[in-house]
Amino acid sequence: MYRMKQTMRWYGPNDVLSLKDLKQAGISGIVTALHEIPVGEIWTENAILERKATIEAHGLEWSVIESLPVHEDIKKASGNYGTYIDNYKESLRNIGKCGIPVVAYNFMPILDWVRTEHYAENEQGALVLEYDPVKFAFFDLFLLKRPSAEKDHSEEVISAAKKLEKELSEEEKAELFRSILLGLPGSTENFTPGIILELLESYKHINEDKLRDNLINFLAEVAPVAEESGVNLAIHPDDPPFPVLGLPRVVSTQQDIDFILKNVDNKANGLCYCTGSLGAHPKNDLLEIFKNFSDRIHFLHLRNVRKEKSGVFRESDHLDGDVPMTEVVKNILQLMQERQLSLPMRPDHGYLHTMERDKNYYAGYSYIGRLKGLAELRGLEIGLEELINKK
Repeated sequence: MYRMKQTMRWYGPNDVLSLKDLKQAGISGIVTALHEIPVGEIWTENAILERKATIEAHGLEWSVIESLPVHEDIKKASGNYGTYIDNYKESLRNIGKCGIPVVAYNFMPILDWVRTEHYAENEQGALVLEYDPVKFAFFDLFLLKRPSAEKDHSEEVISAAKKLEKELSEEEKAELFRSILLGLPGSTENFTPGIILELLESYKHINEDKLRDNLINFLAEVAPVAEESGVNLAIHPDDPPFPVLGLPRVVSTQQDIDFILKNVDNKANGLCYCTGSLGAHPKNDLLEIFKNFSDRIHFLHLRNVRKEKSGVFRESDHLDGDVPMTEVVKNILQLMQERQLSLPMRPDHGYLHTMERDKNYYAGYSYIGRLKGLAELRGLEIGLEELINKK
């Protein structure tokens, strides 16, 4: 019986965790990238093989590249975007030659995933990732001071954000600022207000339709190359799955995914099924999305979230939240038997437990928290497998 290929994300030689540490989790694969290569430059065959050899020397497989970043010029279809698309194609060819089967990426303008707090304490005392629309509005209106920001927030949210001016200490404001403007995962650099405002200005003529067109044009170019190279592309949903800082988002809903996969109807053009990102949208039906696009799912991010009516959402236990994880994993098992393959999965994010609070982990990537998630998902999979076998 086919089971999920259990992996963990590793941020390369600069990660707090070593490959030896991660192997002890019982995984078979690693999800990583060449973070040291500037966005838009070609990943050479030698560079890929060198990192692959390092991983394999520890008895592990480089299962998924996460991610091969898309240059901002491609998203805007401006500047040197043609050159960057050519470079992306060449990187895909080299990745195919090196035998790595899946490349994850996203098409979110400027910022990757966004949270207002990286260390929100839950009921058990562990620290979790959280998004609060009022705190985000406070950042947008009064810390970043983005022009016309008030148009993107309701009067109720703006009123609540104004109260935070008196309630938050300067230290808390600074922490909020750092949390939201954390650079891309794998980077130690933070964005400054000036950089962000300048980048936002460069997107002022890019609306949702234009960004969607640019994504389709990009995929029309690179998906055939990926297919020829034996590589599957897995686009990661927007996180959070709605516009932020006035920037459009085009991979947030079932309708978005349907548009992307139908307009570039190539098996190599697929989805990273992230239950946390998709689950943060109140209108997304996770099981319906899985059913409709199951033949194009190439990579699994399994995590859970709890949403509030106020718009706040936070990470929850992998098996306990708004995502119906038992049904999700059951559907994954059935799909893998039908397709006769093991899909790569990683337990996405994890709580930061008390004994690890002094570790300099990337936000959301603690060791114990991910071990807990992996163990829960592994147990759920085996239990469901036994039930399926009895039928």
